[in-house]
Amino acid sequence: MTDQRTTKIYRVTLLGMFVNIALFIFKLIAGIVGRSGAMIADAVHSASDFATDIVVLAFVRISAKPRDDDHDWGHGKYETLASLIIGVVLFAVGAEILVDSTEKIMAVINGEVLPRPGIIAIIAAAISIVAKEVLYQYTARVGRKLDSPSVVANAWHHRSDALSSIGALLGIGAAYLFGEKWRIADPIAAIVVAALIVKVAYDLCRTAIAELLEKSLPHEVEEEILNIISATPNVYKPHNLRTRRIGSDIAIEVHIRVDGEMSVHASHEISRDIERALRTRFGEGTAVAIHVEPLK
Repeated sequence: MTDQRTTKIYRVTLLGMFVNIALFIFKLIAGIVGRSGAMIADAVHSASDFATDIVVLAFVRISAKPRDDDHDWGHGKYETLASLIIGVVLFAVGAEILVDSTEKIMAVINGEVLPRPGIIAIIAAAISIVAKEVLYQYTARVGRKLDSPSVVANAWHHRSDALSSIGALLGIGAAYLFGEKWRIADPIAAIVVAALIVKVAYDLCRTAIAELLEKSLPHEVEEEILNIISATPNVYKPHNLRTRRIGSDIAIEVHIRVDGEMSVHASHEISRDIERALRTRFGEGTAVAIHVEPLK
């Protein structure tokens, strides 16, 4: 199952990588030929997508390794670290677009006239929007199905490129169609796009940091875990529940009480029943540690 999961992650990431390379080359040429700073910036954004594809490929290979003497809980945190790196890259790209666009607006206010872009820049933006939105939908669907935070994060990077291209299309279109006074629309639209990118980056980084800092699972998930344990026959008062995420898997530690006269073998079977129930609900990779106490 792990090998199949890794193969699917590699497949969707490689597809995105090839699309990003093609879009980067096409948009860079379109930006230069079409005299569009917005399209050149959009090309750089596609290049950042390619960089994050490399990050995902590198970290997923590591996270798929089984646990060893140095990693008792496996290597799943590496995938979470990949999500954090992608979020940081997204934040940097958004901040760069924000600063560059602000400088262009100030230049226009000071009397500078921005050059009129060419039609090829508009075509490139339109193609990029369609290609990256389709890639986002496909990648996000695969990421959610595989419960892979790094693939979902990479999907959002694809969508951020589509949003960037929408801003470029609006700005370039206004500058191309409506004359000199409307050319400021390009950097204004880019600022809006940059704000959306920074918001996505913030959400990705917040989630990844919470997992790396061992944040517990949501309250409703912990309640579901306790209900599953409590539904097991001859189990009383589950307590001291501790949970956390390990990449795409979760870890559960809990204390349970059983009849003090019960044999060790019987209490062990109860623990095994709980483990099976939890893994059936949360996946075979779920790490379960159960401490058995006598009922007083």
